[in-house]
Amino acid sequence: MMAALQAAWRGVPVTLFDANPGLGRKLLVTGSGRCNLTNQGIAPDRYVCDQPELLARLFARFGREDLIHTLEKIGILVHPTPDGWYYPCSESAATVVDAFAAALVQAGVELRMESRVTGLQHSRAGFILQVGEAEWICNSLVVAAGGQAYPTLGSRGDLYPQLERLGHTLRPAHPALAPVVADVRSFHKLQGVRLDAVAQIWQAKTLLGQTTGNLIFTQWGFNGPAVMDLSHLVSTRAGKNLTLVLNLLPGEMELRLRQLLAQKRREPIPLRVLLGAVLPPKVPAWVLAAANPLAEVNPETMESNMVPGLYLAGETLDVIGPCGGFNLQFAFSSGAAAGLGCRVRA
Repeated sequence: MMAALQAAWRGVPVTLFDANPGLGRKLLVTGSGRCNLTNQGIAPDRYVCDQPELLARLFARFGREDLIHTLEKIGILVHPTPDGWYYPCSESAATVVDAFAAALVQAGVELRMESRVTGLQHSRAGFILQVGEAEWICNSLVVAAGGQAYPTLGSRGDLYPQLERLGHTLRPAHPALAPVVADVRSFHKLQGVRLDAVAQIWQAKTLLGQTTGNLIFTQWGFNGPAVMDLSHLVSTRAGKNLTLVLNLLPGEMELRLRQLLAQKRREPIPLRVLLGAVLPPKVPAWVLAAANPLAEVNPETMESNMVPGLYLAGETLDVIGPCGGFNLQFAFSSGAAAGLGCRVRA
């Protein structure tokens, strides 16, 4: 749609072929229906690409500000969120598609809906398109048919073989910006929880990638930008043993929790309440359960967080060290802390 508009505004006769019955069907589902249009952090190095220098030239030709100006030109006002994501002020992808459709008609673009291009040839006469039973000839051709990510919305990768026959390189297609399936049996109580997190993908001791963003726990794995931005690292390593590492308190939130814990350490406030200051409701209880007995004592005094005056030390707690004096050190240290923490009650 953008290509058609730019060409038509320059006086080029344009015909737009779309296999779908309506324009912009994939655009309608972007951003969960809100249509995340661009970002303040647009930069070549934020993309997975074999030649980022070419992206730099592209963005110099038509970048974020050019896009915002063009959107305003066709009646779409945008606004950035605090984290730099741009959405239409309407918060609706439908209004974006409607504005594009009106602009295309106004620009004189001929719309050919429910018209699937099944063949593509190049000759001296130009490009010959097979559309149903008809042939179309054009001087210039823009192929913007998508990949294979959304067959129900018309994105099947049908034209890949045609482009390969014209001399372009066809690389194996892998899922990208997709949810990540994982062993989440230990996370079953967190299904539906949504929060910002740092996500890392590791292969053995090698960090493959890291992102920060919204994360959603599901019954089969994880969803949301935090893992979707890393999913290409998974799909290109089929059969490999990969590990997903999550930090549920990214950036300032971890610092604020540490400060709160330090302030309230001597007060009889349940730890789940303090964790609940920065984490969604289901998470504190899960964290405490996953942490086992060690989370139930004050590490400075070894006093129970549940029973005042009770101190736990040594192998009573769920701490296992390797051979070489590690376990004795813990026994002595925890015993000393417990002894030092004991106080005479009036």
